[in-house]
Amino acid sequence: MDSLIEWAVSIFVIIGGVFALVGSVGLTRLPDFYTRLHGPTKATTLGVGGTILGSLIYFSWQEHALQLHEVLITLFLFITAPVSAHMLAKAAMHRDLKRMKGTRGEPWKQ
Repeated sequence: MDSLIEWAVSIFVIIGGVFALVGSVGLTRLPDFYTRLHGPTKATTLGVGGTILGSLIYFSWQEHALQLHEVLITLFLFITAPVSAHMLAKAAMHRDLKRMKGTRGEPWKQ
């Protein structure tokens, strides 16, 4: 059973690392602020979530009890990441940051 837990932890950590890598590459390669914002908020959130899930499995197995620290970290992450991305996008729209041609949505002007 120990090898099954080790495999599960390894798979979740690798999946988390791949998502974090994809989000980081998206942050550097995408052309404008709005598309750059999309990469880290989606892919990196899943990357950290996968890594924390692997940590949850590992430490819960070691202590023979559910570890609530990782659950709270995951809950906090999945609540705050979309809110902070929304606030950054709204601030960029109010500052009239340049968008690439294919970016949809126009800021509302009064």
